[in-house]
Amino acid sequence: MRHFTRLILIIAALATTAVASAQKHFASNVALGGKAGVMLSRVTFSPSVKQNWSMGETFGVTFRYIEEKNFGLVIEANFSKAGWKENFEGTDFNYERQLTYVTLPILTQIYFGSAKVRGFFNLGPQLGYNIGENISSNFDYTKCEEIENFPYENRYLEQMTLEIKNKFDYGLAFGAGIELIAKRKHSIILEGRLYYGLGNIFSSKKADTFSASGNMNVAVTLGYSFRVK
Repeated sequence: MRHFTRLILIIAALATTAVASAQKHFASNVALGGKAGVMLSRVTFSPSVKQNWSMGETFGVTFRYIEEKNFGLVIEANFSKAGWKENFEGTDFNYERQLTYVTLPILTQIYFGSAKVRGFFNLGPQLGYNIGENISSNFDYTKCEEIENFPYENRYLEQMTLEIKNKFDYGLAFGAGIELIAKRKHSIILEGRLYYGLGNIFSSKKADTFSASGNMNVAVTLGYSFRVK
């Protein structure tokens, strides 16, 4: 709850800054667009779980309001596949759990460059909601104790069967990229972005196995933006 309160304050601060900037400057522009790309994800378990990055996709629509003096506000609505892939250290066992989210990043953008090429940084809160999941495995993960040669040593197993307790997700996103502008209205945007979740997907009470289980992912996307104002 404390993290959620901080997140609301950050959103309010961004909105206030955007309004104040709009009042100070006359020149501004509004752009709409879309983006798609690949995302590598894992979960920050505590105690730690042996895992690899899970590869998924992300795509969505974007709204951007920017001022002439290097400031902008970016709001997106995305579909993204997060999750994690278990690391069985050289064995043939395979388990991957992908979580599908609808996400809403609200980002401050700082940009620099010319009328044709710009670099930029994005930073701000991101909200998300889990709308589904998919588990792929080549063994019965509900009966690991019955599987011959299964690597039990120094390994947690509960995460493979635990129910997603918290559908709502929130955290911070940071991105950097480059924008190529053609005829002032059309833009191609390449961005790399890191997201660090502040919430937990599983229950984190004292009696539970994991005290932390937050989403973390890295995405690379290619987008198109059209200036409407």
